[in-house]
Amino acid sequence: MKKRSLLTSAISLLGVVFVFSMVHATATGPADTMTMNSKVYKKHKKVLVTFTHKKHNVDYKIACADCHHVYKDGKNVWKKTEAVQKCDACHSEAKAPKVKKGEPKIPKKEKITKYHYSAIHENCVMCHKDLKKAAKPTGPTACKDCHPKKKK
Repeated sequence: MKKRSLLTSAISLLGVVFVFSMVHATATGPADTMTMNSKVYKKHKKVLVTFTHKKHNVDYKIACADCHHVYKDGKNVWKKTEAVQKCDACHSEAKAPKVKKGEPKIPKKEKITKYHYSAIHENCVMCHKDLKKAAKPTGPTACKDCHPKKKK
């Protein structure tokens, strides 16, 4: 009987520790360094980008809603208190297909909405390029700076 009480107490204690650690992780915010990995690609052809959340949000004072979004009627209605989904939850296809000669081009808005590659590059790279045009400090703007060659 004593062993059963001890086992029940130990399991309860572990449960409490687990719950508190989950609450703490949620309260402290996102991980500082994230790798931009997505399941929409069969194979990643370039090195994955490592992104520093703290630099962007805290150091550079980029608002959460500048990157995180849920659009309704053309407005970003995402709130800081809402869950953050991975980009590929909505941008669920890898890369827009190449348009054959004589076929109409896929509109930019459709590419960004549907294709992960276009959405990421529009959001991240274009922000860096806009900062560069404004002569402000920026992150990388060339492909090789975000995606260095794979080591063999």
